[in-house]
Amino acid sequence: MPDATQLPTIPESPEAEIRVLREEIRQLREDKAAASAQASEADLYQQSQARFRTVFENSPLGQKIITSDLTIRQVNPALLAMMGYSLPDELIGRRILEFSHAHYCDDWKQLQTKLWDHNLPHFTLETCLERADGSTFWCQVTSVLFPDDGGELGYTILEDISERKSLETKLKRLYDAQETILQLATHDMKAPIAHIELLIDLLQREVNGRGGSEPPAPEMVHYLTLIQQSCAQASSLLDDVLYVGDLDVHGLQKESTDLNAYLTTQLEKYRLRAQDKGISLALDLPTEVIHAKINPDKFSRVLSNLIGNSLKFTPATGIVTLGLREHDNRALLTVQDTGIGIPSKLHAHLFDKFNPTRRTGLHGETTTGLGLFIAKQIVQLHGGDIWLESREQEGTCFFIELPFQ
Repeated sequence: MPDATQLPTIPESPEAEIRVLREEIRQLREDKAAASAQASEADLYQQSQARFRTVFENSPLGQKIITSDLTIRQVNPALLAMMGYSLPDELIGRRILEFSHAHYCDDWKQLQTKLWDHNLPHFTLETCLERADGSTFWCQVTSVLFPDDGGELGYTILEDISERKSLETKLKRLYDAQETILQLATHDMKAPIAHIELLIDLLQREVNGRGGSEPPAPEMVHYLTLIQQSCAQASSLLDDVLYVGDLDVHGLQKESTDLNAYLTTQLEKYRLRAQDKGISLALDLPTEVIHAKINPDKFSRVLSNLIGNSLKFTPATGIVTLGLREHDNRALLTVQDTGIGIPSKLHAHLFDKFNPTRRTGLHGETTTGLGLFIAKQIVQLHGGDIWLESREQEGTCFFIELPFQ
């Protein structure tokens, strides 16, 4: 008698057999589709890898892949040539710090921190590397994080910028030399101008001291006045040029200053000039004392330039107001006038060096085009900001924002 386990399985009915067959066919189709998709995905991956290798190997820029401890995992031929090596194994497996110039190792540590500790997606820096022969070169490094086997690697591009750095160094030396020559020439020119001013003063005293003798010709008095004005303008220009050079070289020693008292003292310097022009000066100070860290001597130049501008462009019976208040945990100083205002088309270039849009004052006062440029430089050296609001025939207000500390 046959074993029951060896008997063939007989479907309960033809319909049941059809259902079994359909299920098998469906499963086969799904398996085939999955296999096809897997094969297609593998093919796409291979194509992607091939494209990456083509770009990586043929790029004219040095490229490498590094790990989080700055170990080199992969390099391209351009990087080998840049570093002066011939075989990838001479670099792969070694840390990039081994090739960094001793003075620039911290650059790579910064890159390591920014990418893997702070999780920045990319980071760029300029640093110095050593070639196989011991020579050095400057390069710009850009590293991009990408995932790999549960971790993150750095795809790093290096561009040799030695030529650019060399040019920058030469231009800086040229600029420094020109600045030095300009400073020396400017300084030396002040002496003869001072002598001319002294001679003019002596001539004016001589003219005024003639007493009952024949009075001087009006032309002589006029010419002496013109010479004196020209000397004053030239001296002002030389002072501005020297001041710009000084700002480029020396830092500011700042101290905590009572701005209420400081502004009160500073404004008094302009009382006589304002009276001569028929202009009123006003102070708008808060009841509470506001302190900020400034260099009192240097910062006085900011106020001199701004108040001087207001006096130049404010007609008689006008008002110039020096104000102070606290705004967003910072000190906000204002110099506001009721003058002729500044056309909006000039606003964008007002703080430029040798401002090409400079104007003559209402009483014929000339300007060097450096005053507002100097003011902005000093304010920025104090960690502050300066801007203006102005409408023609409605006056101008300059704003200076300074940190308390």
